[in-house]
Amino acid sequence: MTTTYNELIQLIDMLQIDEQLRLAAYILERTRQTVVQEKPRYKWRDIRGMATYPMLGEDAQEWVSRTRRESDEQRRMQWSE
Repeated sequence: MTTTYNELIQLIDMLQIDEQLRLAAYILERTRQTVVQEKPRYKWRDIRGMATYPMLGEDAQEWVSRTRRESDEQRRMQWSE
């Protein structure tokens, strides 16, 4: 443990019980706020392989081809108006 930590422990031991409780509440609240503010950061490698194949019953290449075809059809219809 660090010197600062040990010094704090000694100082805390000198506090009255109600002061120790207030200090504990302060530390817990401050820690809770810090943890809540930090958003979890996920990495692709953490979720790799979690989806079943084919996802939603459709092959990935078929999905790409279908959505491109649908987009092309929508653009053609917009241009012809």
